[in-house]
Amino acid sequence: MTHPTSVQAEAPPRAPRSLISLHDLAPEDLQTLVRRSCEWYEDRRPRERPLRDRVVGTLFTHTSTRTRTAFTSGAVRLGATVIAFGPNDLQLATGERLSDTGRILGGMLDALVVRSSVGEDDLRELSRAASIPVVNAMVREEHPTQGISDIAMLSHRFGSLRGLHLAYLGEGNNTAAALALGLALVSGVTLTIATPPGYGLDPTVLTHAQKTGEASGSEIIEVHRVDDIDGGVDVVYTTQWQTTGTTKSDPDWRTAFLPFTVDEHLMARWPDALFMHDLPARRGEEVTSSVLDGPRSIAWDQAQMKLASAMAVLDWCLA
Repeated sequence: MTHPTSVQAEAPPRAPRSLISLHDLAPEDLQTLVRRSCEWYEDRRPRERPLRDRVVGTLFTHTSTRTRTAFTSGAVRLGATVIAFGPNDLQLATGERLSDTGRILGGMLDALVVRSSVGEDDLRELSRAASIPVVNAMVREEHPTQGISDIAMLSHRFGSLRGLHLAYLGEGNNTAAALALGLALVSGVTLTIATPPGYGLDPTVLTHAQKTGEASGSEIIEVHRVDDIDGGVDVVYTTQWQTTGTTKSDPDWRTAFLPFTVDEHLMARWPDALFMHDLPARRGEEVTSSVLDGPRSIAWDQAQMKLASAMAVLDWCLA
């Protein structure tokens, strides 16, 4: 007599875990990414290869030194093979639909890292069509992997971030958006974003960050004069005034930005504050060489954290 074999329903496949925006993360997700970043910052040669036999594509249609190198090197260190695509390498350049490209890449790759002029919605469409993790390595709205790297650098340097006050000076660009959305998830942090009038954060991003901060116990503030930054500051942060891949309609825009230059005089206002910059820097514009290369600058350590954070992101998405 034979007995029927019981058939167990297979669990549905896990949806691809992409990193499109820090607004999508729960606080514990960010904590995991920061912790792993700090671990690999201390030892960037992992004992295991969690991405062995995986293939990671990198699609960069804009220039990149730190982010592209970090993801390429990080993927290799974790055991993956990397296939790099430039701005004219895919049929997207001849008009193929993004979703069609995604369906093809999804059958051949395990993850895709993208820096492009497309938006977050396009990355979400690409991830859905490909059914693989897609990592936002910078689009016009946000630079989330920079935000993770920066928060990891702060955590590595300060330990607990409770009570930390970071002052960001310059354009409310995609790096500023990532800082706002990321630090909004960290309890007890204050972020003051000081921008020229008309160059602040996207209002939707600012609202998201402030609402998230209310729930987590952080504070996200936007002002439009350096003199309106209240209280003591632990870290001064700036970026290029001309964000990669963007232009400004006002031909005299630099005049509005001049009061936001980070120089020795401004740093003297907070004599114990450290200095951060996401690089590349335009020395003599947003920051002087004496500050960038000075004893309070951690910009060069910050750049090295990008490798560790790229490894953390790939591991989180794939392993």
